[in-house]
Amino acid sequence: MKHTIIIGGGIAGMQCALTLSRQGVATTIIEKENDLGGKLRNWHVLFPTFTPADEVLSQMRHKLSTATNVTIKTGCEATKITPTAVTLATGEELKCDAVVIATGFTLFDAHIKEEYGYGIYDNVVTSADLEQMFNKGEVKLSTGETPRRVAILHCVGSRDEKVCQRHCSKVCCVTGVKQAIELKRLFPAADVFNFYMDIRMFGPGYEEMYREAQQAYNVHFVRGRISEVSPTIDNRLQIKAEDTLTGRPLKLGVDMLVLLIGMRSNDLNATLEAGSGLKCQPSGFMQPKDSFHGNVESGVEGIFYAGAVTAPKNVGESMNEGTTAAMAVVEWLSKR
Repeated sequence: MKHTIIIGGGIAGMQCALTLSRQGVATTIIEKENDLGGKLRNWHVLFPTFTPADEVLSQMRHKLSTATNVTIKTGCEATKITPTAVTLATGEELKCDAVVIATGFTLFDAHIKEEYGYGIYDNVVTSADLEQMFNKGEVKLSTGETPRRVAILHCVGSRDEKVCQRHCSKVCCVTGVKQAIELKRLFPAADVFNFYMDIRMFGPGYEEMYREAQQAYNVHFVRGRISEVSPTIDNRLQIKAEDTLTGRPLKLGVDMLVLLIGMRSNDLNATLEAGSGLKCQPSGFMQPKDSFHGNVESGVEGIFYAGAVTAPKNVGESMNEGTTAAMAVVEWLSKR
């Protein structure tokens, strides 16, 4: 029986393994964390349907638990990849007939943008932090009080020349709208502001959700970047920005500032480029063989890609690519 190794046990890797199992291909998932699910494990609900992330992940785990010829190795990290073998950090070498790289992305480190005060001032949090608060049912300020005014800042670590992140992370805009609605559902009397460069609602149901945020929840959208954040004497945050639609400077006191952190490429990608003959894009994400006819192929025969390892993607797109990569693997193995 042919054997494929999937590097990465996030949603794309899990979907790829399920599809390969149905096609009669033995699969081993290599995951560096101690559990499968990737970033989805830390998310609360998914846009635009507000489906619980745990509901999606639970279904995937159940399907994997009943799948045949799927081996899962967690707490393992791949350090070298060839089309016929994967070497782990322990030195162990696993033989295979094909490899799928589904290692996803890394969240931008908000500490780098010191002007926003993350890790310096209380009540400056990231979008990932806020998801954890939603999961715990504890969206509170450092004082234990509930927020009355929240500002959400888009494009932190995306489209930013200063931190060498020129690409758009694609899902930050819709995440900001989703989180604004969640905040308004929790605190109907609170004021919630979204500060943005431009709103990119590219997916089905996204534009409708954006309109709903304004019309049904009275979420405020301000076109402009926050330039400075500072604490106030009453333990709040003062933000300075410019409304670029009116050309007017703004000063606004808020209880909480949410930084919508973008997706950046994994550090591992540069190692793969150097040691496996693979190629990275200028953004640092892996370069597929062709954007149209070979979007899950790497350019190295026998090595394939799935999910956000090649570019920022949402959950549905990552799952679809997991299926596409699996079928590309099946076609490749049938010719050998």
